[in-house]
Amino acid sequence: MRETIDFDNEWLFHRGELKDDFLPAYKGICYMGAKTERMRKGPASRYYNDDTDCYSENKEYPLDKWEKVSLPHDYLAGDVPDRKYNPALGFVRYDGAWYRKHFILPKSDEGKRIVVFFEGVATNCTVYLNGCIITRSFSGYTPFEADITDYVLFDDDNVLAIKIEPCEPEGWWYEGAGIYRHVTLIKTDRLSVDLYGIYVKTSISDEKWQTNAVVTVLNRYDRDKIAHVECEIIDKNGRTVAKASRNKKIAAYAEADVECNFKLISPELWSPDHPVRYTLKAKVFSGKTQTDCSFVKFGYRSVKMTSESGLTINGNRYPINGVCTHADCGLFGKAVPDNVQKYKIDLIKQMGANAYRTSHYPHAECVMEALDENGFIVMDETRRFESTEESKKQLETLIKRDRNRPSVIFWSIGNEEQYFGTDQGRKICKNLISFIKSLDDSRLITIACDKVDREKVLDLVDVIGINYCYDLIDAVHAKYPDKPLFMSECVASGTKRGWYEEADDKQAARPAWDNDTGMYFRNREMTYTFISERPFIAGSFQWTAFEHRGEAVWPRLCSLSGSIDMFLQKKDAFYQNKSFWTDEPMIHLLPHWNFTGFEGKPIHIVAYTNCKEAILDVNGKKYPPVKIKKYGKAEWNIPFCPGYIEAYGITDGKIVCRKKIQTTEKPVALKLSLDTENIERNGKDVAVFSCRTVDKNGKFVPDATPLVTFSATGCGQVLSTGSDNADHESLYSSTRRMYAGVISVAVKIIDNDLPLTLTAYDANGNLTPAFISLGIPVKK
Repeated sequence: MRETIDFDNEWLFHRGELKDDFLPAYKGICYMGAKTERMRKGPASRYYNDDTDCYSENKEYPLDKWEKVSLPHDYLAGDVPDRKYNPALGFVRYDGAWYRKHFILPKSDEGKRIVVFFEGVATNCTVYLNGCIITRSFSGYTPFEADITDYVLFDDDNVLAIKIEPCEPEGWWYEGAGIYRHVTLIKTDRLSVDLYGIYVKTSISDEKWQTNAVVTVLNRYDRDKIAHVECEIIDKNGRTVAKASRNKKIAAYAEADVECNFKLISPELWSPDHPVRYTLKAKVFSGKTQTDCSFVKFGYRSVKMTSESGLTINGNRYPINGVCTHADCGLFGKAVPDNVQKYKIDLIKQMGANAYRTSHYPHAECVMEALDENGFIVMDETRRFESTEESKKQLETLIKRDRNRPSVIFWSIGNEEQYFGTDQGRKICKNLISFIKSLDDSRLITIACDKVDREKVLDLVDVIGINYCYDLIDAVHAKYPDKPLFMSECVASGTKRGWYEEADDKQAARPAWDNDTGMYFRNREMTYTFISERPFIAGSFQWTAFEHRGEAVWPRLCSLSGSIDMFLQKKDAFYQNKSFWTDEPMIHLLPHWNFTGFEGKPIHIVAYTNCKEAILDVNGKKYPPVKIKKYGKAEWNIPFCPGYIEAYGITDGKIVCRKKIQTTEKPVALKLSLDTENIERNGKDVAVFSCRTVDKNGKFVPDATPLVTFSATGCGQVLSTGSDNADHESLYSSTRRMYAGVISVAVKIIDNDLPLTLTAYDANGNLTPAFISLGIPVKK
């Protein structure tokens, strides 16, 4: 039976290249190095001394420094940025590294199929077991398996070695380096379900939902086998609602698809408003012996898209209010913990977004799971627009991994490719579309184009995706009036959290008000007004949800386009989006009211609200109501005078929401709050806190800049801190200069029975320290 073992812990890591301590000067060395066990010396070999601190009398002292690490692990994340390195890639040096892991399997595992599953390794890597090359990966974003069945030892030490070679960037953003997603060891019988080997395809006819379950079964025995496959569909309450089975003869060392068919009447339908899913469980038998059991979740929903009605799911129209997102986070680099990934999705949902683009590569499985659970509309994007064998292999993995997910509505086969406008690109596009449809013909295929007046592939895809190109969209629709389209990328309006001054090129900062970054990158108000005036645009994906590292201008380390900053703090743009995309009355007011030396000078005040009108009160003086158009805002220019500003949201003549900002006293204390909920003591979770300053009245001081030191005791260790996106200290520093009144703090939950206590101290001793203590439950 299937056994999945967490392989994230007890790895050894060495950063940098390791040269062999011998020269291949003899024929024998070359001769033996060309055999199955290619590496008898060096870090890929079983015999290499990788002790982190050697006390053995029987070993030579290790010549290289190795450290113990756990996964996920991005070894570039804590580097101090240096402007001499590539600004697109995050101002850090991308160098190679090695990982090694020792493990022993019992003799009872002999005869099983044994694979190591890697969810993501950045970027190119080679996997060795006991000096033998098992596989290579050429993508930092595509999962892969290393089948070690024929090479593994039993009741003896095995060494799994991974050589990382981030020499060739896959993108123009911060990519990180290392084993930055999870690794598992999977043991199965030699007659078992393949990786991503269950495909559930649904369609409706005569009020009945036809359900076809295709199970790919591997036979790794040296003889033919009869596989008996039993499938059952299980609802959200754990009840079996349908069963089917089938036999299939599978040749030795081959695989075969086994299909089971069902018809369901009136199943619960998945939708953004009701994201309910079913489970398909597949059991494999050889004779009367069960050899494997595997399952996937899937959903029933119908999807249609036209140029007139846009996207409809189960007959209901859903305007696409989407965001693009890169996979990193300022507190972790690319190695983002699962619970923080889920928190990021929760933030996007709080903002009112209902769609997510996996720009520009496959995102982590825990992200995709959270998107399914939260009812998002997903544009799932592959990394390469290529029809080569390797690129199609990566695309196949993506399709098979995600083709059961009801949230995935679109397959995206490329982004801003120059080849879109060439005859060669048209051939590639046809090839990829045909290939995708052979794997899954139930979803819409799109591309993201930024030169739509020159592209030669727009007629081939189901949905036209347009990046920016505001001035060309009408012409595209006129040329393809029956073709659905959306803005696959838009806005990219740069703002810095808490920056309410003019743009400052020395600090690479732009003011927090909604503004154009250029003629190509337009502000939110203009963009969504533009879309609302064109019913043929089905919606959009805003660039971006989060500030992402890379694509930066020194001294800042990230793009400014996010609605949430790189340390997971909400920017004013978050609330502007919320005013566009949510119905519950809300109002957000900016800027702060702590200006020094501005007495009597006009201050630009803005209110983002989904109400019809807004009223501003400044120190008791109320200004006339301002009517707010759809996707608009209320704004005033008011002479600064210390005190307060307060905005009221008005609907049908009634105040339905309000926001007040006061001039504060000087800061006197620090304050800690927990941002991530449902933390477990499971060896994986990381708690994210916010540290703020308050005055003597307990009011948040938005312009405070103390130097703060953090420490944790009990079941926590301070992992990282962050505040200013132009701060060049290592993110692993436990002391951080506060920017705009708040610091984000990540605390790794460790395995002991004590409560977590986090303490924040003013390094200069001027502010009262903050303490927070939490009991962290053990994973059930």
